[in-house]
Amino acid sequence: MRLTLLIMLLIFSLTACAESGEDAAAQVVEDYLTAKIQGNRDELSRLLCSELESTLDREALSFASVSGARIENLACEQNGDVVTCAGQIVATYGTNDQTFPLTSYRVVQEDGEWKWCGEAG
Repeated sequence: MRLTLLIMLLIFSLTACAESGEDAAAQVVEDYLTAKIQGNRDELSRLLCSELESTLDREALSFASVSGARIENLACEQNGDVVTCAGQIVATYGTNDQTFPLTSYRVVQEDGEWKWCGEAG
């Protein structure tokens, strides 16, 4: 009985770890997209991979000229080193809305953490 309980606990723990790893990568992409539309430079810096550190200012200023930006219907899922997101960014320029469909993004692990590393090719 104890052995069965121990085995079940171990299986549950391993499953939870695997799922949380994938959830973590998808969450990083969601957090990155949110920080980008908000122009949150500090958050972008934390989430950006080292390969793209030189693009931080450009990323932080991406939506600086819009009067409002929001993400609609955001849902992301990881497959290996790619996170594919559904939904769109809606940016308001004056009185006009412009939509930018979300796509697939490359993620990498650096120092044990997932980082956003650009659009997947």
